[in-house]
Amino acid sequence: MEIGFHASHEQFPPSRLLGLARRAEAAGFAAVLSSDHVAPWSERQGQSGFAWTWLGAAMAQTSLPYGVVTAVGGRYHPVVVAQAVATLAEMFPGRFAVALGSGQALNEHVTGQMWPRKPVRNARLRECADIVRRLLAGRTVDHDGLVTVRAARVHTLPERRPPLLAAALTPQTAREVASWADGLVTVNAPLDRLRQVIDAFREGGGEGRPVHVQVHLSWAENEELVRAQAVDQWRLNALPPMLNEELELPEQFDAATAHIPGEALRSSVVMSADPRRHAEVLASYADLGVERVYLHQVGLDQERFLDVFGERVLTEVNA
Repeated sequence: MEIGFHASHEQFPPSRLLGLARRAEAAGFAAVLSSDHVAPWSERQGQSGFAWTWLGAAMAQTSLPYGVVTAVGGRYHPVVVAQAVATLAEMFPGRFAVALGSGQALNEHVTGQMWPRKPVRNARLRECADIVRRLLAGRTVDHDGLVTVRAARVHTLPERRPPLLAAALTPQTAREVASWADGLVTVNAPLDRLRQVIDAFREGGGEGRPVHVQVHLSWAENEELVRAQAVDQWRLNALPPMLNEELELPEQFDAATAHIPGEALRSSVVMSADPRRHAEVLASYADLGVERVYLHQVGLDQERFLDVFGERVLTEVNA
C-alpha cells in the first residue's frame, strides 16, 4: 500500500504547500492529493488557493504522482475540467489522476444557481464524467441534459487518458459511481463502515479497480495538543454528510460545530501522539485491499509531521 500526503488548500497558502510537497517527497511519501476549494471550511483555517494553478507548479517541482478531488457540473463546466485534466496529463505523463465528485454547497453556491438535491447531483456527476471521458478520447461532444455542451473538443491531449476516479462517502454513492469510475477515493471511517463503502463500490462494478482513502489524522508531541488541534481545525468532521454538503459559508460551519467536543471526532479523525498507533490504523486499511492512503495531518505543524511519519510510520507500514 502506497502512502501519500494530502495538500490542504483550506489550511495553508499555496506557497507553503509547494514546500510541503517537496518535503513530503524527501520524507518518502509516494504521492500527493490536492483539495480543490473556493472557501475554507472554517474562518480559523482561512485559506483557499486555486488548486489547478498549484498542481502545475507542484508537479514541476517534484516527481511524485498527483491527484485532485474536484466537483464538476456546477462552478466547473465539464469541458473546462477535461481541458485542465488533459493539460496536466500531457505535461506530466502517467503522474496525474482526477477524482470527480458531486460537490458541496460551500464551494458551488458561488454561481448563484439552485443547489440540487443529492440524487440530481449524482445524476449530473455521471453525465459530466461521461462528457469528460469522451473529450479526453478526442471526440467532439454535444450534450443536452443536466449540463449543456455544444461542439466541444479538447485539442491538446495526453498520449494516455488519465484515470477518472470517483469521490464517494457513502455505500449508496460508492455503488452508483462504480458504473463509470476507474477507481474510488473515499475517507477514513471505522473499519466496518469503511468496508461497507469499499464493498459497495466493488459490488456495483468496481471489482479490481483501485481504492484510495484520505485519512484525516491528528498527531502532535502530546495527547492534549492532539485533541486541541483536531477540534480547532477539523471539527467539521463531526457533521453528517448531508449537512456537510448543504452549508454554504465558513461562518455557518463554525456556528454548527461551535460546541462539538473532541470525543465526537474519534470515529473520523485518527487521534494519537504515538506514531505506532497511526501505523497500526494504516495497516488495517491495507487489509481491506486499499491501494493508496493519503495522510491529512489536520494540525498546523506539517513539517514536523512529515519528518516524523517519514522516519517512523512509512517504514513500519511498508516493512
